Amino acid sequence: MALNATIFKVELTITDMDRAYYATHPLVLARHPSETDERMMVRLVAFARHAQDNLSFGRGLSAEDEADIVLTDLTGAISLWIEIGLPDEKTVRRACGKADQVYVYAYGGHTAERWWQQSASALAKPSNLSVIALPAQSTRELAALAQRNMQIQCTIQDGTIWFTDGHQTVEITPAILQTARKY
Repeated sequence: MALNATIFKVELTITDMDRAYYATHPLVLARHPSETDERMMVRLVAFARHAQDNLSFGRGLSAEDEADIVLTDLTGAISLWIEIGLPDEKTVRRACGKADQVYVYAYGGHTAERWWQQSASALAKPSNLSVIALPAQSTRELAALAQRNMQIQCTIQDGTIWFTDGHQTVEITPAILQTARKY
């Protein structure tokens, strides 16, 4: 018998001073039974950094050939493909062939560092790929914010991200491991 996803409702208010983007997004996150709170919250961070109309969560862990977060244009072409975690080279290459821009948000501390050391040379080839690493301490603190109903305020300024639920604030300073050369 298959386990069902757990549904999380989020009201995400974004103040992105780097992009001059200010909006509130009512979101429904389906957390796959094998997904942790930490990974789910990293998805929320990636969504906040790229938020715009038509940005949506994909089936992620439920479907190998789908992005965790995706942006399509009116023709159905994929403008933005976002992977969360430590994807294999084949998955990233396939995404780079399907989308104009691809982002990988790596997390997990030493495991993510080892993944990058092993993958960096192979992932340097695609010109439309950016790789971002999130600090382990920050992602663990983010996991503590996870609740079935959340009101999260996100502020982004000078590359730093702050998430707060009104009681606890988590500061995230992403490390840019690779920047797309195509854009």
